[in-house]
Amino acid sequence: MDNRTVVTALDRAVAIIDPVLDVLAERDPVGLKARTFRRPTVEDTAIDTVLDTLAKTLNATDFPGTAAWLELDAQARSWWWVARIGAVNTVAVAFPSVFGVLVNRLPLQDLLGFANQAMVLVAVARENGVTDRSAHVSMLASVLCGREVVREGAEPDTSSTPTPKRECGPFALLHAMWDVAAVLRDVSSELAKRPHSRGIYRVLSAIPLVGGVASYIGERGALSRAAKQGIGWVHANAESPSHVGSEGASRMIRVSQ
Repeated sequence: MDNRTVVTALDRAVAIIDPVLDVLAERDPVGLKARTFRRPTVEDTAIDTVLDTLAKTLNATDFPGTAAWLELDAQARSWWWVARIGAVNTVAVAFPSVFGVLVNRLPLQDLLGFANQAMVLVAVARENGVTDRSAHVSMLASVLCGREVVREGAEPDTSSTPTPKRECGPFALLHAMWDVAAVLRDVSSELAKRPHSRGIYRVLSAIPLVGGVASYIGERGALSRAAKQGIGWVHANAESPSHVGSEGASRMIRVSQ
């Protein structure tokens, strides 16, 4: 498979991931994030007390946009996304292993695992100052596909990219992962190149019932390794100004055949 095909699929995946991460980080539909910055007053009603309690609970999770989030450094914010995306999406990635080796032979787990790792890597890159869409594609190509691509300015082809759903919460992550998986089917030969579970977990995942638990633990480990490689990629490419905070997020990465 040529680089151009891989990059096109990855670009469409990032086009789905970025808006979903924006929603999770920025939306505050009932004002709970804002409440983490306020102090109770004597004029507060019973409803205020309830909402403040919910806000404190949210703040305790260090959710993006809360007061606690602002106290985290880039490394802590990066690993927040690893833990939270991992806790939700990895359940879907590991679930097929409940049925044992027969289902493990299907490409579903690699497809969802690749999509899950792509979401985490983009989130980690963003927390480390890399916001350019084409840089995200370069990183995914390097970390998940072992391909180094050359960047050139161009407009991306988004004609067949699904429109991200404007929702917040764990379902936004799951829906995004399924949408990303849909656009990655064109590069199925690349899916197995991503970081995988350690050998022992891959063996145990072939056993019905217990396979789901073993696969979950293994996929969480693989997700952490992918995130570390993503951070390494960011640091290695930090000197390139086009990778950091660029306004050219709409540029496509063009590659030679």
